[in-house]
Amino acid sequence: MKIFSFPPASSLPPSLRQGLWLLLAAVALWSMNLGGATLRDWDEGYYAIVARHMYRSGNWLYPLLHEQPFDKPPLGEWLIAASYSLLGISELTTRLPLALISACGVPLLYWVGQEIFTSQLSAVFSALVYLTLLPIVRHGRLAMHDGITVTLFLLLLLGLLKSRQHKLWAIIPGVAFGLLILARGEMAFVLGAIAFLFLVIDRRLSLFKNPYLWIGLFVGILPVIAWYAAQGQHYGAEFWQGRFFGPLVQRIWQPFHNHDGPPWYYVVELLKYSFPWVLFLPSGLILAWQQRHSSWGRLTLVGIVVYGLTISVMRTKLPWYIMPLYPFVALAVGAKLAVVWQHPQPYPSAWKWLFGSAALVGSGSCIYFIVSNQVALLPLGIALTLVFSYTVWLIAKQNRQFIVALFAGVYLILGIFVNSPVWVWELNEAFAVQPVAALLQQHTPKDAAIYTSFAYGRPSLDFYSDRQVKSATSAELQIQWVKKSYLLLDQATLNSLQLPHSKTLGTAEGFTLIAPSRN
Repeated sequence: MKIFSFPPASSLPPSLRQGLWLLLAAVALWSMNLGGATLRDWDEGYYAIVARHMYRSGNWLYPLLHEQPFDKPPLGEWLIAASYSLLGISELTTRLPLALISACGVPLLYWVGQEIFTSQLSAVFSALVYLTLLPIVRHGRLAMHDGITVTLFLLLLLGLLKSRQHKLWAIIPGVAFGLLILARGEMAFVLGAIAFLFLVIDRRLSLFKNPYLWIGLFVGILPVIAWYAAQGQHYGAEFWQGRFFGPLVQRIWQPFHNHDGPPWYYVVELLKYSFPWVLFLPSGLILAWQQRHSSWGRLTLVGIVVYGLTISVMRTKLPWYIMPLYPFVALAVGAKLAVVWQHPQPYPSAWKWLFGSAALVGSGSCIYFIVSNQVALLPLGIALTLVFSYTVWLIAKQNRQFIVALFAGVYLILGIFVNSPVWVWELNEAFAVQPVAALLQQHTPKDAAIYTSFAYGRPSLDFYSDRQVKSATSAELQIQWVKKSYLLLDQATLNSLQLPHSKTLGTAEGFTLIAPSRN
């Protein structure tokens, strides 16, 4: 007897069915080769260490990094620790929970689009643009909080939009807002302000009379209050004086670890990594302004202006801070592409030249990959060449199918990219950590004091070695040697230091591990 069965796909509402197809496409792209690269510095290493400590110790309430209070809200680390508990510790299980949640942003943006656009096609195109944005795919796959932040923000917006027809949906925004605080701390209030300003401009203030909104806020904020109260009770004045809030707020007024940049920093980020969709963004923004009295125009403009200005005036500049801007970019581009599709007009000659240039870059990259013996990257160069060459041909023929070709082609390019060895390109900025970590694990006890001549500490090395390796100057290394610490030294530093009675324990990646002789 059949006890339970899923309904056939044809019986599902069209909106749900299309959303599930988008989710399937996103999950496929977000999960390919997810464990195929080592964890990177900085955030991935930090979050993995904190989550592993939670998993091992059972202490999920007070996050610790090397036995010191961790200064960020814990939602991401809770998810990673839960993944460790279910599936063990690996690169795949570190990234998997956050990647899957990040992928959910694609259907959520589609459903948001359905609520604000009069054209179904605009909602579909916006979701497809979001699906094929390189920063969204790459950062969403990493064990970082930014992907889940965008997904929770989209869930908040969807709840607000759906609550006009279905009052019970008003519970969702409050719950999503609480989770946003637990994911990104103070940035949740910026995103909440964008949602509130949109409600004001779009004349949706009647929502505040809905009791379910306040129930949702209570349910969402209660865990936040409980967690922060627990930290305050446990750490006392040290907590309230800024151990948790201070480092986050200070990033607004002063650069964090010298990560500074000009106000136009994120404009450059957008231009560098949002091809090909950035080509349609200016005309998409003009369209949003022309339709500024529509819900989609208001939401797009409010989001881009408020969030764009916020991150631009912040002193700390990091590439992933731009992530919550991309849903609004996708809405603007998706709306423009829908107009191009529905109202064919002669395409600008600049499109042919720009996509033709991209095809030439792809061809040049093929030659470079062959000459530099990076054959593994050759499929990426070939895909770039073919996709953008075909796009140029369709544009020259005034064929609107170039839009479909771009969506399918960019998805293919991203699929090849995430399966390549360079999808976490930051790993090439310094030495490979796993051989060095193996050396440390073989020759040092877990509680050993280890100091290195490398210019900075590497959280990924700390994670893989299961030890803390601190960077030190030559003078500090001399002091630590007297204290009988282990030293991990590059050859130049090893030759320059005076280290009597030393014992070489092994070498890896150009580093030598030495310890004081016990004789």
